[in-house]
Amino acid sequence: MIHKEGRKILLVTLIVLAILNFGVYSLCPQSWIFGLLVLTSLVVFGLFLQFFRNPQRAWNIDVNAIIAPADGKVVVIEEVEEPEYFKGRRIQLSIFMSPLNVHVNRNPIKGLVTYFKYHPGQYLVAWHPKSSTENERTTTVIKHENGSEILFRQIAGAVARRICYYVKEGDQVNQTEEMGFIKFGSRIDVFLPLNAQVNVKLDEITKGGQSVLATFSN
Repeated sequence: MIHKEGRKILLVTLIVLAILNFGVYSLCPQSWIFGLLVLTSLVVFGLFLQFFRNPQRAWNIDVNAIIAPADGKVVVIEEVEEPEYFKGRRIQLSIFMSPLNVHVNRNPIKGLVTYFKYHPGQYLVAWHPKSSTENERTTTVIKHENGSEILFRQIAGAVARRICYYVKEGDQVNQTEEMGFIKFGSRIDVFLPLNAQVNVKLDEITKGGQSVLATFSN
């Protein structure tokens, strides 16, 4: 299944590649250049198809769990100061998404969106320490039925040049429901209460909508 954010890009790419291949074929149909161009075009279009895929999964719905909002690798697990909303200490989990990952972003919990803000910014590489505060990004806070709030950020990177989001303050959202998409690789930061029980390790691979990042403390 192809995500809606990729349909126009895929159509334009297909048309451009078709015109280019037809033009080269018209000039030199027997040339090795045409064969190489066909092969390159198939690889390029295949990569675009992979990037914009939106696979159907058995979503993990668990009222006591914080589910991974994205596919990728866990690159940060640490206690930090969260300066934008909480202005206090939180556990930060960061998931890095390579261009080969599924880039659909999903709500980690069910609840009320109590805060949302889009920040224009730079395009530092996603693993740069300042990317979470200086890059283009969104900040979303969802309040759980138990009163806890989970903050997560979509962060653009050096290649990612567009963040798409589908939520706003006041929305009631469901766990694992789509909340956005980041085009061409980046990362998501998730900020948890200090008493949350972390369920992942550094370098662990997550599946958006399935992997349990942490659970709420009883």
